[in-house]
Parts: sequence; C-alpha cells; structure tokens
Amino acid sequence: MATEDIKQSLKLFIVLSRAHKAISETTSQFFQQNGVNPTEFAVLELLYHKGRQPLQQIGSKILLASGSITYVVDKLEKRGYLSRVSCPNDRRVTYAEITQAGTQFMDEIFPRHEKHLHELMNVMTSEEKDTAIELLKKLGLSIKDLSY
Repeated sequence: MATEDIKQSLKLFIVLSRAHKAISETTSQFFQQNGVNPTEFAVLELLYHKGRQPLQQIGSKILLASGSITYVVDKLEKRGYLSRVSCPNDRRVTYAEITQAGTQFMDEIFPRHEKHLHELMNVMTSEEKDTAIELLKKLGLSIKDLSY
C-alpha cells in the first residue's frame, strides 16, 4: 500500500469523524432544548413512525445496548410519552407503544427536527447529497463484511 493512500484514508476518517461530531453536537443541543436526549428521541421516533415495538427489539433498531433501553423506556413512560403493553399471545413479550402525549410531542418536534437537519445538510446540492449517501453506504456495507 502506498503511503499516500494510507494518509488519504486517515484524512477521510478524520473528516468523517469531525462532520459526525458537528452534526451530533448540534442535533443533541436541539433535543436538549426540547427536553429529551438523543436516545429518548430515537425511541420516540421509532414508535412514532413504525408503531408499537417489542422492547427486546428496540435496541437493535436504534443501535443501543439492550440494558439502556429499559432505563430510557422507564423515563419516557414516567413522562407519559409511551406505555408498555403486554402481548396477549406471549407473556414473555412486552411492547412499547407511543401515547397520545408522545404523539403530540413528536407532531410538534419532528417537523422542526427535519427542518433543522435540512438546514445542516443544505450546504450540499441535491446531487452531492445523493453521491454522499451512495458513497457512505458503500463504505458502511464494505466494513460490515470485514471480519477482524
């Protein structure tokens, strides 16, 4: 491998990391200003768009360790944004379901979140966004296939 190729890969990693950090920090700040943390928002967003979900599957869908899900669900349940619903056919399964209060909260915050993300990403043209999506998918999928 050429030294320049290695340096370029390192530079790409640094640029991706800094871009991710900038986006994460500004979206986290947006969530905090609206009374939730990023994980709480991710759980609410999943339930808001996909409906009731088994508690055991939420972690993998939002990329969070399963131990943390119980804590987040407890917090959101205390605030009245979601409720636990037992599965009638299988006592081992409990669902998380967004409540009316949770839906009202998301009806208000989600369009603002979308607009905020659009403002962050709008430095790129539509074509540049398509290219970035394509290239980042390629990168992510290729890494998933590697085994160390």
